[in-house]
Amino acid sequence: MDNNNLILILDFGSQYTQLIARRIRENNVYSEIHPHYYSIPEIKKLNPKGIILSGGPMSVYDEGAPTVDDEIFELKIPVLGICYGMQLLIQKNGGKVEPAKNREYGKAELNVSTGSKILHGIKNNSVVWMSHGDIINEAGPYFDIVASTSGTPVAAVENLQNNIYGLQFHPEVNHTQQGNEIIRNFLFGICGCKGNWTSGNFIENKIDEIKEITANHKVICALSGGVDSSVAAVLVDKAVGKNLICVHIDSGLMRMNESDQVMKMFQENFRLNVIHINASKQFLKNLKGLEDPEEKRKVIGKTFIEIFEKEANKFEDVKYLVQGTLYPDVIESVSVKGHSVTIKTHHNVGGLPEKMNLKLIEPFRELFKDEVRKIGRALDIPEEFIERHPFPGPGLAVRILGEVTEERLNILRKADEIFINSIKEAEIYNEIWQAFAVLLPIRTVGVMGDARTYENVIALRAVTSTDGMTADWFDFDNNFLRNVSNKIIRSVVGINRVVYDISSKPPSTIEWE
Repeated sequence: MDNNNLILILDFGSQYTQLIARRIRENNVYSEIHPHYYSIPEIKKLNPKGIILSGGPMSVYDEGAPTVDDEIFELKIPVLGICYGMQLLIQKNGGKVEPAKNREYGKAELNVSTGSKILHGIKNNSVVWMSHGDIINEAGPYFDIVASTSGTPVAAVENLQNNIYGLQFHPEVNHTQQGNEIIRNFLFGICGCKGNWTSGNFIENKIDEIKEITANHKVICALSGGVDSSVAAVLVDKAVGKNLICVHIDSGLMRMNESDQVMKMFQENFRLNVIHINASKQFLKNLKGLEDPEEKRKVIGKTFIEIFEKEANKFEDVKYLVQGTLYPDVIESVSVKGHSVTIKTHHNVGGLPEKMNLKLIEPFRELFKDEVRKIGRALDIPEEFIERHPFPGPGLAVRILGEVTEERLNILRKADEIFINSIKEAEIYNEIWQAFAVLLPIRTVGVMGDARTYENVIALRAVTSTDGMTADWFDFDNNFLRNVSNKIIRSVVGINRVVYDISSKPPSTIEWE
C-alpha cells in the first residue's frame, strides 16, 4: 500500500469510524483504522500523510477514558480531531471540556469565520450534524475558534502553526451538507494527499505483490461463488495463472441451483482451474442433531477444512491459500476498540492456514465490500455476480434456526428463491444490501381450504447498508410484502405463515444466527 498517500484513523469507539475511512477512500486516498493506543513507533513506521482522531461514546474527563500519546502532536503530521477527538485535543492543550446542559444531537447551522483552512469554501449557515453530550467552553491558548453554532460556541478550531484541527460535528455523515468538502480540505489542502488510490492502481499493485510473494509456488483458493472469493480468484489468476487451483465445495447449504450457476459462470467467462466437489451428504451428516448456532458454525468450518485439506494434499508444492477476507470481517473479529468480544465466529477469518501449514493471501483484507465490487468490474466479472448480496460462509445452516435437515433446507430454498426473484422482478435488488429468508423453529396453526394446518413460519429479512457494519431494514411497499407472502404460502408446502423482520443493526445482527 502507498504509505505516501495514507491517512491514519485512530479509533475511540465511534459508530462512524468506518464511515470516516470510506469517505476518505471515496476521494481516492487510502485510509487505515487502528485503535487509539496505536504506538508512536508503529505510527512512524506507517508514515501517514495525516492522522484523524475519531469520535467516541465516552467523555474525555471520565476515569479510564481513551487517550493518545502526547508525542503524536510532535510528529509534524497534520491531525484532525472529530467530536471526542476534538475534545481530546482541547483537553490536552489547556482548554476546558464540560458536560453540556442540553445534549446536542441532530442538525445545526454553522457560523464560519473567514480565513479558516479546514473550513475553506464552506458557506455560512451550512448544515452540519452534531452528536455530543459534552461542550467545549474554552478552546485554550493554542487554538483559534473558526466556527460556532447556536448551541455550540466552539464548533471548529485550528492551530495553523502545529497543523492541528478540530471539528465538534461529523463531516463524514450525509447530514453534514458540505462534509465532503471539509474532508477534502484536510486531505488535499492540509495533508497534501495525491488522490491516486484507484481500482486500476490497486489491481496492478496487488498483482505485482502476489507475483513476488508466491514466487512460482502453487496457490489454492476456496471458491464459494460469492463476490469476495470470485473476485479474489480472478485477481490471483492474473498474477499466478496455471499455478492457481480453485476448489468449489458444494456443502448442500447453498441457495437454489447456486453451485451449478457458480461452475457455469467460471467455465463460460474464465479459464480457471476449478475442481467441483459435492459434499452435501457429509455436511448434513455432521450437522445432525445440532441446534446451537456457534456449534453449527464450528462443525461446518471443521468439515470444510477436512474436505479442503484432503483436496489440497493431492497437489505438490501448494504453499499459499487465497481467502476473500474483508475489512469489516477483520474489524468485527478482532475489535479495534481494545475490547475484543466475539459476536459470532467469522467463517473466512483464520483457521485454515494454521491447520494446513499454508501462508495466507488476503488481497481484500483492507477493503470494504463496495470496493471489492469495483475491483470485480475492472476485472470484467459479470454484473449479476458482482451485485450479488452477501452470503454467509456457513450458508443456509445459519438461516435455519435449530437443526439442519434436507427437508428444512428444501423448504427454505424454495421460499428464499421466491423472495429474491420477487425483489429482482420489482427492480429493487440493487437498492438492498442483503435479503434472505429464515426458517424459524416454530410451527403455527393455519387454515388452507377447509382444513386446519400446523406448519412452519418463514421470516423475511432485507436491509440497506454501506459496509455491513450497521444496517437498517428495507421499507418495502405493503403490496410487495402481501404478494410475496401469498406466493410463498401458496407455493411452498410446509409454510403457513410469513413475517417480516424490522430490526436494525445494531442492536440486532443482519443474520439471525
